[in-house]
Amino acid sequence: MFTISDTEFKILTEYIRKNYGINIKDEKRVILTGRLRSVLTQKNFNNFHEYYKYVISDKTGEAVNTLIDRITINHTFFMREADHFYFFRDKILPRLADTVKDRDLRIWSAGCSTGEEPYTLAMILYDYFEKERLWWDTKVLATDISGRALDKAKKGIYKNEAIEALPSIWRLKYFKKYDDSKCVLDDRIKREVIFRKFNLMDEVFPFKRKFHVVFCRNVMIYFDSKTREILANKLYKFIEHGGYLFIGHSESLDKNTSKFKYIGNAIYYKE
Repeated sequence: MFTISDTEFKILTEYIRKNYGINIKDEKRVILTGRLRSVLTQKNFNNFHEYYKYVISDKTGEAVNTLIDRITINHTFFMREADHFYFFRDKILPRLADTVKDRDLRIWSAGCSTGEEPYTLAMILYDYFEKERLWWDTKVLATDISGRALDKAKKGIYKNEAIEALPSIWRLKYFKKYDDSKCVLDDRIKREVIFRKFNLMDEVFPFKRKFHVVFCRNVMIYFDSKTREILANKLYKFIEHGGYLFIGHSESLDKNTSKFKYIGNAIYYKE
């Protein structure tokens, strides 16, 4: 049975916070230990200090990938905080359809987990622009730090009960039977989402153009206040004037440091 000392816990969690933004508090010590215990056993480490040295010295990326997959929750579901999707469909899309002159609509689902959010956005976009699809680029960029979550998202396979919250017309139009207990998204929707592995803590964001809408929901809840402030300022920089930022209902931006205008229900606007 592995236990983690105060020093080991501090060193490991500070590494995670600094590099990935996730702030693991002391009350999560048992959870962290439990999620990593099998890795230590598999690699024949004697303690968490040996494991930490392995993580920071491994050049293949395997150690970090495993660490991220173990510590991230990846909890999401279709139509989570559904009012955001309706606001996007009913309020934002009509405005953007009139104002985006080059018809290149740029939407980013940051922290996309297993794909439910970006696929929902893709279905909304497909419905809205269905008669004009040939003239619009509406692909959704979806990013996450967990390779395991992204692998599942790319497959587009979900349990039947997981899609029950979706409108029945979508279930009929955009999903097919995979087996008796699962269904799979139609290729029309899967092709509309571009999945990429990306760390929101990277100092440089590689985007050449700014986004009209960013969904970064239930991500910053795991960050400390300073990290949230830094990320919010980065997101502001990469959103077009007249663009929108969605965050989780349990999250908020500091009105004293944020440049965004709050417009309600965890929705922010860049004037």
